[in-house]
Parts: sequence; structure tokens; C-alpha cells
Amino acid sequence: MKEKHTRKRNVFHKIILAVLISLSLVSGVWVIAEMAENYKAQQEYESLAQLVRQTEPEPFSDPETEEETKKDTQPETQRETQPPYVSPIDFEELARINPDVVGWIRIPGTNIDYPIVQGETNDTYLHRSFEGEETAAGSIFLDFASQRDLRGYNNIFYGHHMRNGSMFRDIVYYKEEEYFKEHQYFELYTPKETIHLKAVSCYYIKNDPTVRRTRFKSREAFQEFVRKMIEPCSYGEIPEKPVKNLYTFVTCSYEVDDGRTVLFAVEADPDSRETEPSSPEQESSSPEAEEKNSASG
Repeated sequence: MKEKHTRKRNVFHKIILAVLISLSLVSGVWVIAEMAENYKAQQEYESLAQLVRQTEPEPFSDPETEEETKKDTQPETQRETQPPYVSPIDFEELARINPDVVGWIRIPGTNIDYPIVQGETNDTYLHRSFEGEETAAGSIFLDFASQRDLRGYNNIFYGHHMRNGSMFRDIVYYKEEEYFKEHQYFELYTPKETIHLKAVSCYYIKNDPTVRRTRFKSREAFQEFVRKMIEPCSYGEIPEKPVKNLYTFVTCSYEVDDGRTVLFAVEADPDSRETEPSSPEQESSSPEAEEKNSASG
């Protein structure tokens, strides 16, 4: 009887061991598959970055603005002193691959060097690569409610916090003051301009839709919003001059359930490294897309 009981116990232990080994194998395969997928996605983005960096860039040809250019009444002598903008990014090539491209972000000293897309919803590129493939890494994307030209009041960008260090993983390090200071200046590129940015605040929050606000009833209301967004950071820098546009970068954070790390930046003069002031024209009017909806802000 005792021997029979021992045999049953041994069989039970073997079954448990077999199950544990199976689970370990499945987990191992899953981890390896995920690593392979992330590596492939990162390699694709690195190849894309090499492809679109122009050694002898040509002006971007935008069919939607060609007619406006033809109607330009600016004096010839003045136009001659203002050569057309030439982007270091080949947006024509990017647009052939994916017409949803709106820009490119590059932060020196980090792994962040990616194209930016904008989908019909914020789910479009959550798990879709720039080239349209399903991937856990997804893409860096602009909030569907933000202006496509990156000149709205609040321009919001999302990217996954990947364990392999890709996408927006480096954004979380801005919560460290030393890292923040060392990587405070970076650029956004569009087909029409280079936007020089200065980071002014970074901290983590529980997922809060407030940071996604894009419409404001007045320029003054927007300035108050900017101040409130910057203040929670102990080393945040509230600009002395009015801010034209806010740039908000969001990724997952794990200090709290459903947490997000949020990095805020404003436009900066590339020479003086000071915040760009608002022009009188911009002070008196809101960006076009938000102005149309100001009543609902």
C-alpha cells in the first residue's frame, strides 16, 4: 500500500515537473520571438534612417502647396534672400513608403531617431511599423487631434517604452535631472522646417487625458495650461516669454498602474538656445485648427 502511494506521488511530481518544463520552454520561445521581433523592427528603422538622410538634400516638393508658391506675390529681390528650406531628411522617399509621415524626431545622445506618422486614430500605429507591418514596437506617432504641421497649440507624440532601448524608452531617463540637462536640446524635422526644441519639464503621471488637450479658448488659456504642465517637475523651467507651441512626448511608465512618463518641450532659438517668443500675429490669434473649435475647448 505504501509502495503504491509512493508511485502515485512520483507520477504526480513528474507531471508537475513536465508542466513546469513545458511552461519554461514556451516562455523561452516567447521571449526569444519577442526579442527577434523587436530586433527586426529596430533594424528596419535604422535602415530607414540611413536611407532618408540626404547627403545632398533637395527641397521637398509638396503638391498641396505648389499652387500657393505660384501665387506668391513677394518681391523677387526679397525671395532671393530667402532660399527654400532644405531638410536633412528625404521626405519624398518617406512619403513614397508611407504617406502618413508628418516629420522626424532626432535626440542627440539617445536612441531616438525615428520618422513620425499620424493615423486616423491613436490605435492606427500603436502596433504597426512605419512600413505597415504588425509589430509590438509600433511607430512614433502624432496624436490624431494634433495639427499635422506640428504647429498646433499642443503637439502630442507617443512611442512605446521598449525593453531593448528602442522607440521612446530614453524619454523615461529625462526624469533624472542630470540626464535632462545633458539632453535638453533636440530637433523635429518636417518637410517645411526644422523645429529646434528645448525640454522644459518631465515627470510621471497616472494616465491623464489632460495632457492631450489641443484646443484652447484663448492664447492666455494656453499659457496657463503650459505653466500647469511644467510646474510638477522640480527642475522644470517655465519660459519667461509666451510659448507659441508646446511639444509633449508620452511613453509608458511603471511607477504606478497605467503610468506615463511625459516630457514637455518648447521651441528654442538654435543660436541663443533661448525660448522663441510668440510673434505679435500669433499672440493675437490661435492656430487655425484650434481656432475653429475654440468654443469646445
